[in-house]
Amino acid sequence: MKRILLTLSLCVASVAALAEKPIDGLTDIQHRWAEIQYKMPEAEREKAFEALAEQADALVEQYPGRAEPLIWHGIVLSTYAGAKGGLGALKLVKVARSDFERALSIDASALQGSAYTSLGSLYYQVPGWPLGFGDDEKADAYLKEALAINPDGIDPNYFYGDFLMDQGRHGEARRYFQKAFQAESRPDRPLADEGRRAEIKEKLSELPTSE
Repeated sequence: MKRILLTLSLCVASVAALAEKPIDGLTDIQHRWAEIQYKMPEAEREKAFEALAEQADALVEQYPGRAEPLIWHGIVLSTYAGAKGGLGALKLVKVARSDFERALSIDASALQGSAYTSLGSLYYQVPGWPLGFGDDEKADAYLKEALAINPDGIDPNYFYGDFLMDQGRHGEARRYFQKAFQAESRPDRPLADEGRRAEIKEKLSELPTSE
């Protein structure tokens, strides 16, 4: 099985008003996700992500009609699936895919297009038919949409580089990894940036030096 990693009906005026309000608890989920993913021993991550998924689910219920909680619910489920592994993880990534699709239908630009990034990463990492829904063409399309919204971001460049590496397009992958590594740091997510840059270094070390 391939890797499984590595989120409502209102008038327009009401949606605009909601979008201006911060989402209490979202930052806590982001920080906890980074702690689990990058600081916790691998053997302990599954249970920790399971608990965080419940917290993210509550946030989705608390903020109906907002894309951001859906995106992070999907991200948590995706990484929970990666920690869990096996066929049981497919159920989790199917729910995550639904989260990202719902988020896109609400606000495709939320969190700088993170739903596109996350959905694209699922499509190239989840197995294809008959086990899963993996689709490299869809992965390519969604990741390019993410880059169109956030061309200099660490995550869209990292995941597109990883996708290209998976496709054997090593020279192109190197360029996207390097751009991701040089991306501007996010003041509110230092641990996530630190962990992602460590992943980038590892990926670059795995690329053939001849290309």
